[in-house]
Amino acid sequence: MSAATVLLTEDKGVARITLNRPDRLNSFTAAIHAKLRDALDAAARSARVIVLTGAGRGFCAGQDLNDRAVAPGQAVDLGETVEQSWNPLVRRLASLDQPVIARVNGVAAGAGANIALACDLVVAGRSAKFIQSFANLGLIPDSGGSWHLPRLVGQARALGLALTAEPLPAEKAAEWGMIWKCVDDEVLDAEVDALAAKLASLPPLGLAAIKRLIRTSGERTLDQELDLQRDEMRRLGFTEDYREGVAAFLEKRPAVYQGR
Repeated sequence: MSAATVLLTEDKGVARITLNRPDRLNSFTAAIHAKLRDALDAAARSARVIVLTGAGRGFCAGQDLNDRAVAPGQAVDLGETVEQSWNPLVRRLASLDQPVIARVNGVAAGAGANIALACDLVVAGRSAKFIQSFANLGLIPDSGGSWHLPRLVGQARALGLALTAEPLPAEKAAEWGMIWKCVDDEVLDAEVDALAAKLASLPPLGLAAIKRLIRTSGERTLDQELDLQRDEMRRLGFTEDYREGVAAFLEKRPAVYQGR
């Protein structure tokens, strides 16, 4: 992409999107939101897996408070920023057919922490920390934070993180089930690359269905879920990918999935 603040590369079905503003810990401006939207749109057209990460020593410090260009003490409509930028980003990450992996290096604070949690899988380096810093400014965990946190770690831990704004080390985040995995910093790239490659090799229609069902299961009763499982198994069972998977298993060869 032309803008240096958001980088997009794609190789072997894996799109890697990097927030590239390391001097500001990859904090967001309105312009970066626009560039990230473009990057996600481009990745959604061709990639099978998306990796979201930050350049330098941190993943993302959330909102750049300097971007609003207001004088100290001046009132600003934070709801407008949330409505126009952060909410669409969280909804986009949830609605993408592709699995989205957050590669968290260093600090993930405020909305930056919650954007990571809005991804489907979070792999963090051991030095990473997640900080719900909103309470320090008299705010609430936006960018999906107040929704994702209690579902991931339970109400008691969610309240503790949100009320105290204490940093949560990546290792404890993994122990609590808030993230998928914590690994040593020196193998973070290898771990993320291997995970992305594995997902890129699997049937994309099936992965999209898994993501959709699990993310929306709270909206349905058990009976409704069972009916939906039946319908999805019927639909996926008629795909070329399923036939290819069965044939490859019986023929003892690697499967090649086309997303059809």
